[in-house]
Amino acid sequence: MEMENKNHKSKTRLNDKVGQEQIFSIVKRIQSFENAFYGLKIFLKTTHNSWIQIILGLITVWLGFVFDISQTEWLFVILSIGFVLTAEAFNTALEFDIDLTSPGYHEFAKYTKDVAAGAVLIASLTASVIGLMIFLPKFLLVL
Repeated sequence: MEMENKNHKSKTRLNDKVGQEQIFSIVKRIQSFENAFYGLKIFLKTTHNSWIQIILGLITVWLGFVFDISQTEWLFVILSIGFVLTAEAFNTALEFDIDLTSPGYHEFAKYTKDVAAGAVLIASLTASVIGLMIFLPKFLLVL
């Protein structure tokens, strides 16, 4: 019964918003940014892999300056770093949600977490290939 009541309240709030013009509020926009920065804080505080990814990203940026990479190469480097960190953030959010909704072991919960982790692996491998394509020829010229 409690769940039905919560669903009813959610639907009521959604129905109240549908068809109504939303008034722009600078205060609400600022609160949205505060929430986003708080989310980043939680992400960095709870996701140890993110620190490894950030350090590798900073090393990559440093190498970009050392090898004076082109503007197009910078584009790929920055997008790759953002791609990996975004995938990790979504993975973390999914893990929080699964831990909340499936506190006990459930095989589908495990699958969800594994697939999300796999997405981070795909992003990381993609970024690694891009990094190799950009930096390996430059390293070989130095040798």
